[in-house]
Amino acid sequence: MKIEQIYTGCLAQGAYYIQSKGEVAIIDPLRETHPYLALAEKNQATIKYIFETHFHADFVSGHVDLARKSGATIVYGPGAKTSYDIHEATDGEVFELGDVKIKVLHTPGHTQESSTFLLYDEQGKEHAIFSGDTLFIGDVGRPDLAVKSDLTKEDLAGMLFDSLRNKIMPLPDDVIVYPAHGAGSACGKNMSSETTDTLGNQKKTNYALRIDMSKEDFIKEVTTGILPPPQYFSKNAMMNKEGVESLDNIMKKGNIPLDVETFEAVANHEGALVLDTRHETVFVKGFIPNSIFIGIDGNFAPWVGALITDLQQPIIFLADEGKEEQVVTRLSRVGYDNTLGFLEGGIGAWKAAGKPIDTIESVSAEDFKKLFEEKKPAVLDVRKPGEYLAEHLEDATNTPLDFINEEMSKVDKEKNYYVHCAGGYRSVIFTSILKSRGFEHLTNVEGGADALKKLGIPLTDYVCPNKL
Repeated sequence: MKIEQIYTGCLAQGAYYIQSKGEVAIIDPLRETHPYLALAEKNQATIKYIFETHFHADFVSGHVDLARKSGATIVYGPGAKTSYDIHEATDGEVFELGDVKIKVLHTPGHTQESSTFLLYDEQGKEHAIFSGDTLFIGDVGRPDLAVKSDLTKEDLAGMLFDSLRNKIMPLPDDVIVYPAHGAGSACGKNMSSETTDTLGNQKKTNYALRIDMSKEDFIKEVTTGILPPPQYFSKNAMMNKEGVESLDNIMKKGNIPLDVETFEAVANHEGALVLDTRHETVFVKGFIPNSIFIGIDGNFAPWVGALITDLQQPIIFLADEGKEEQVVTRLSRVGYDNTLGFLEGGIGAWKAAGKPIDTIESVSAEDFKKLFEEKKPAVLDVRKPGEYLAEHLEDATNTPLDFINEEMSKVDKEKNYYVHCAGGYRSVIFTSILKSRGFEHLTNVEGGADALKKLGIPLTDYVCPNKL
């Protein structure tokens, strides 16, 4: 038996390859099918099953494309209804894979069709669970993504409690837990940076698996402190339910070079968004006017999904040479399939053609420290509310990038602001968006709060009203 975790850090997502006697099961594949097909070919094996733990909300799965190319059967748990052919499994149904078996455990709570797949080894012993978004390392799935008019997040949290207590916790302590996500995913709120663990250790350390926790306490804990889901979540879930266009077609359309004149024409006449994916320190020094920065080296796909509200938005982009295919692929992972090409020659070609260049004013952390101590300028802290509450600059205004459309009303177009995040990535995204909308008096603080802390600028701790 062979198990391989295929972990994609930028999405904090784990897909899985299981092989026994030349037969393969893939669990929760990403949109691009090549890694799974290549691995099976290398091992001289055949993909027999594609198991989906649920309708994923934070990425578009490649299950339909992979099934078409491999001939494998797509398996969902009970209650999954799709517009393409699947095997809708029953609770407790067992699938044979070479000398091992995979059993379906219906574990609703994160979503109603959510299922955990229990792997039995060659000796018939429970070996591992592939828990999707039901159980993470250190956390459990959020219960507010599948809420319907007749079903509240509290209802789903109650289902999740029952699923964990009745289906997962009775399993042996040495069973290995393989979740769909790790730290950085918005599908939970307290996930570990570890991507696998034993169930026994999770029973000891995961707050949601405490044996002394009542159902009422569980519901309260898992529903408290959840930030609103990114806007693309519900759209990705629907795409996974209905099926999507082959990634091969998306790549043919999106990974094409455009000369300066064509690039400009597409931007002006087809309403395409100009997306600049270079590093933030390069972007601020010179970019195409009204373009938006979201750097490929950061949490690119989640931020695209959070900030670009229309999945059908035409997109053209700038990228460092050699990263063009990566940009199109990572856009497609979260459902942005209308990419129309990239600027051939990048910003250098744009400048050589005599086209206008814009910049963002930036200040080093050292210079900002002097300014802050002398004048106490207006500061916008664009980190998440939890980061801000933990510690922040005195009198800084929290305007989280996550909610930029709502937070924009707090910003006075005529006032000078210094903008910072934790490390400098989000503040440049924030500033580029506002600049494209006519805000001209924004200065980016290089290195963000991390750099300021190293310089000894005092940060204000949040004080609980009940703190003694």
